[in-house]
Amino acid sequence: MNDKYLTVSALTRYLKRKIELDKHLRQVWLKGEVSNFKHHSRGHMYLTIKDDYTRIQAVMFAGNNRHLKFKPENGMNVLIKGEVNIYEPQGQYQLYIQQMEPDGIGALYLAFEQLKQKLANEGLFDELHKQALPSYPKHIGVITSPTGAAIRDIVTTIRRRYPIVKLTVIPVLVQGEQSPQSIEKGIKQANEMDDFDVLIVGRGGGSIEELWSFNEERVARAIAASHIPIISAVGHETDVTISDLIADKRAPTPTGAAELAVPSQIELQDKLKSYRQRLDRIIKEKTNNAKERLDQFKKSYAFRYPTILVQQKEQELDKNVDRMAKSFSNIQQRLNQHWEHVHKRLNQQHPDRQLTQYKQQLDQLRSRQTRVLQQVLQTKENQLEKTIDKLMILNPLHTMKRGYSISYTKNGEVVQSAHDVQPGQQIAVKLHDGTLDCQVWGIEEDKSNE
Repeated sequence: MNDKYLTVSALTRYLKRKIELDKHLRQVWLKGEVSNFKHHSRGHMYLTIKDDYTRIQAVMFAGNNRHLKFKPENGMNVLIKGEVNIYEPQGQYQLYIQQMEPDGIGALYLAFEQLKQKLANEGLFDELHKQALPSYPKHIGVITSPTGAAIRDIVTTIRRRYPIVKLTVIPVLVQGEQSPQSIEKGIKQANEMDDFDVLIVGRGGGSIEELWSFNEERVARAIAASHIPIISAVGHETDVTISDLIADKRAPTPTGAAELAVPSQIELQDKLKSYRQRLDRIIKEKTNNAKERLDQFKKSYAFRYPTILVQQKEQELDKNVDRMAKSFSNIQQRLNQHWEHVHKRLNQQHPDRQLTQYKQQLDQLRSRQTRVLQQVLQTKENQLEKTIDKLMILNPLHTMKRGYSISYTKNGEVVQSAHDVQPGQQIAVKLHDGTLDCQVWGIEEDKSNE
């Protein structure tokens, strides 16, 4: 009878085989809204696909989602290709996603906007991070395909405009699945060489798919990390990539990048000619001005009458010498007066006179001190005699000489009352010249003090 009952595992495996054999469930095209999206640390994506009436659990493993050009988000409408099957441990059917793209918007466009927003939030597009291009570079690195039209345009333009610059091509892939890694490696290699003044990174025109390598995050971050200024030259003027936004300078075409990287020798020659003309004009003006000043000096009074001028200066010198001698005499007189005044004050305050005064004051102070000490000593002696008299009066030995004594118990306590001892008790009687060992034979109380 129990044979008709199935285990839960057996039922689940039966349903799983049924679903796997259903060709309609082996390839399902589904559209819906993403919710409960979670990107696991191991790379797998777990999410729920729902519409207005129901929902289904879904998973997209890392092997399938690594090629996604966008990041799924909650609330996003998507188009999905996958298969339906059962997850045995929970007995739950779910959708295993193989492909996914946004519904109503291109996956590449969405990926472009998502990465653009992410990098913008990090501030990588800010002008603060842009490096200035050198005015006269000595060595330029070109990171592009060595066989494309872009490299021919760049090399031709640079050789025509600035033939003295050194040019090095770093060949990379600019299209295909391996191209982002190749471009990133080329940028890092150029920075490690540390011999370039500027880098040109780019390629010729093409579709968004063909240019997509320059929209990859790894390429963008390699450009941002470069300590060598980078010119981005991707596609045509209307094509804008993430690399264009993050590079230090964006060129509309590869030819435009070459024009930005180097100056024009024709323009430099024209500028040099202009500088030479300006220099000649300035030298001519300064020479003419110097000649005019020299003519003025020749016509001046000093050059026409040098003897008279020297005589005038001799007279001025004599006057200055006399004035200086008079000034020195006045200074000497004032110094002598000051010296006499100081000498007079010194005599008035001579140390011998002050020493005599201080000795007299010291003798007076010593005499006064002796008198005060004698007075204090006499006072203290009187006080001591009075204190000794008081002590003699209060001294119990002095009282005992008149016939009084003090009784002690065996424990050394003073007997102050008849109640402190008992008949037969041993006591000690202290006299002024000795002690008596006694025994109490009887106690007679004195009731007259009551």
